Amino acid sequence: QVQVVESGGGLVEPGESLTLSCKLSGDSLGYWTIGWFRQAPGKEREAVLCSTRDSKIADYEDYAEDSVKGRFTISRHNGKSTVDLQMNILKPEDTAIYYCAARRPSMCTEDQELWRYWGQGTQVTVSS
Repeated sequence: QVQVVESGGGLVEPGESLTLSCKLSGDSLGYWTIGWFRQAPGKEREAVLCSTRDSKIADYEDYAEDSVKGRFTISRHNGKSTVDLQMNILKPEDTAIYYCAARRPSMCTEDQELWRYWGQGTQVTVSS
């Protein structure tokens, strides 16, 4: 049974950095496309960044709001079975629960119905 588990969330001050990690178990990460999503209080869950199973990264214009461009990056580590979300210059509006999800097709999509496995989420709070 494939599972994805997020870690690394916490409370940080504006301008600081944080790295979230999504660990996949139950199969080889190389067979899975991993997406990061977030849900801010009172808002719908939205796509942030995605890494396909052949290590292509979803174009920012397609999957990330302008607010995260140039600040967030995604990296895949097949040996550790993790996909990390590096978040820099964090802002209060980045406060959200961050989720990772997995799907087999080597294509990223914003359609959350097309993601097969979801983690429970990790809370990120940016506040002074």
